[in-house]
Amino acid sequence: MSAAVDRTLAALADPVRRRAVELLGQRPRSAGELASDLGLAPPAMSRHLRALKQGGLVEDGHPHFDARVRIYSLKHGATDGLKQWLAETEALWTHQLAAFKAHVEGGE
Repeated sequence: MSAAVDRTLAALADPVRRRAVELLGQRPRSAGELASDLGLAPPAMSRHLRALKQGGLVEDGHPHFDARVRIYSLKHGATDGLKQWLAETEALWTHQLAAFKAHVEGGE
């Protein structure tokens, strides 16, 4: 498993961060909006956003009208490595289970 997939899974291990990803999937939001929607204090939200950024899932930018505000959004292609790993793992398990089934049904 690659380091990028490890970071992605670590970022998604927390239910609050998974909920933040769901909210950002609806539309980009400020940290304050996310904190409010998730019922978190701003420092706690900041820690979760930092983990999501380190996991490669979220990026931030400034709106053209106010450079003091950061708007967070999902990073395009952020889960591509995870999807590839999951597909490879599924293929491995499918092969292993088919071999086990053949073994059991063959009576060997």
